[in-house]
Amino acid sequence: MSEKLATTKRLSRRTLFSALLILIVIPVTIGIGIFVLDDRKYYFISLLIVLYTMVPFAMVFENRKPQARELIVIAVLAAIAVAGRGAFFMLPQFKPVVAIVIIAGVCFGAEAGFLVGATAGFVSNFFFGQGPWTPWQMFCFGLIGFVAGILFQKGWLKKSKLSLCLFGGLSTLIIYGGIINLGSLLMVSTTLTWEGLLAVYISGFWFDMVHAVATMFFLFLISGPMIEKLERIKMKYGLVHKG
Repeated sequence: MSEKLATTKRLSRRTLFSALLILIVIPVTIGIGIFVLDDRKYYFISLLIVLYTMVPFAMVFENRKPQARELIVIAVLAAIAVAGRGAFFMLPQFKPVVAIVIIAGVCFGAEAGFLVGATAGFVSNFFFGQGPWTPWQMFCFGLIGFVAGILFQKGWLKKSKLSLCLFGGLSTLIIYGGIINLGSLLMVSTTLTWEGLLAVYISGFWFDMVHAVATMFFLFLISGPMIEKLERIKMKYGLVHKG
């Protein structure tokens, strides 16, 4: 039993490869978009990120073909995130996207969490407006889903509302806010200064706080029933093995 538990908590080669892709290849791609392509090819960079996310997710299925129902569940989660972002368009930063991405990572694994987050960021911006900020948003949403999946697999993140809300608030504030503010600065200037960084983080702090509170609010509201339904679907159809 203890050996089985240790195997479950140990990160697979697939997840480690995914981490390499997400933490190194995607940031380098975004950097190329900024410094080489002068932020003018953001559609191209966004599509590359979508393709990158499909590689580790496809590896989840290893030597078998994914069934349509497995892909549909992931697509539906991404669609719910997009719809949720659109439904609250009148409230700046008060969106359920991160909450849904975290739930996807917890229920279907780190790779699925990243795919749902990145896809939701890309598709929703067809309504909110595409721009050089799109790859940054895709990366931030996806990274939070990926981290949620890993922490849950390691046993450090639980399905309880308290655990999810704490992680949701902190990850939105630190991961999303920390990266997106850096991206905002690099969109207007490729020269990084301490003064510029301080100014952009101070100006974005309250927006990040609203975003973090929104994530906690939606996780408190929907995490219980949503996770329960997704777990039922997983058990019934044997969806997306995470080991």
